[in-house]
Amino acid sequence: MPRDRNGEFEPQVVKKHVANTSELEEKIIGMYAKGMSVRDIQETLHELYGVEVSPTTLSVITDKVWGLVEAWQNRPLASIYPILYLDAIHLKLRHEGKIENIAVYTVLGVDLEGHRDALGHWVGEGGESSNFWLSVVSDLQNRGVKDIFIACMDGLTGFKEAILAVFPKTQIQRCIIHQIRNSLKYVNWNDRKAFMLDLKEVYQAPTRESAEANLLKLSETWSDKYAVAIRSWQNNWEDLATFFAYPAEIRRLIYTTNSVEAYHRQLRKVTKTKSVFPTDEAVRKLLFLAHRDIIKTWTVPIQHWPTILNQLVIRFEGRLAI
Repeated sequence: MPRDRNGEFEPQVVKKHVANTSELEEKIIGMYAKGMSVRDIQETLHELYGVEVSPTTLSVITDKVWGLVEAWQNRPLASIYPILYLDAIHLKLRHEGKIENIAVYTVLGVDLEGHRDALGHWVGEGGESSNFWLSVVSDLQNRGVKDIFIACMDGLTGFKEAILAVFPKTQIQRCIIHQIRNSLKYVNWNDRKAFMLDLKEVYQAPTRESAEANLLKLSETWSDKYAVAIRSWQNNWEDLATFFAYPAEIRRLIYTTNSVEAYHRQLRKVTKTKSVFPTDEAVRKLLFLAHRDIIKTWTVPIQHWPTILNQLVIRFEGRLAI
């Protein structure tokens, strides 16, 4: 340690009476969280610091966050979530010498303070199954969730049955944007503009009654040519029309699952560098580190949340203590 006449020198990298520093480990974990491969981390460390770090050492360092991953995944949750978004992101995993597609289930919640938070990541099967969704919803209940007001989804297989089995009072809102995309798959390109003009009269209607009247007109106009597209709206209407019961501030939040999809887009920025994951633990570890970076910007509540909360108190009287 350098000496000075008055003994005022304060080292910044390695503090007084400390033999080593975790600065390099933190930088390695930070680079790993950005999706850098082991080779990229090795090259970066050699270029910046002139040190050689083996892949095994890098794995040991990143494995130190596993305790944080487990603690985060099993942390207690709020008792009430007014709004919940559910979706799955698909990745590739090496299992028993084979590469398989897996679904990582994500639940994004909005609490009574208006703050968003990812409630967990669940590594499941290749397809989105009702059995696994039931285990996800049951896990939320076991961690302290007692009530969910509105659950938004994109037509997830088996999700509606799973959440109603655990939270029977929850209202389901199917994503309008996904429904539109699915409908347009069955419409010829030349007819899409005219079809969309008529379809907008359905989902942009001011009331459910007018929306149902416009859906009937849509059916009369296009059902002969595009029966499958029309039937999809008719069969799922109860779940698609939930948002008509709410004012504009709440409609804006629940008519689409864009919130959880935006979260997944940020996760994909990290996972796109990993063509195949070796284990479930590697998936959860990287997603947790990416999540930790993402939520740094989630510092303010949803816009106009006090107004929205007042409307929720009235709409769900008796279920929300004031």
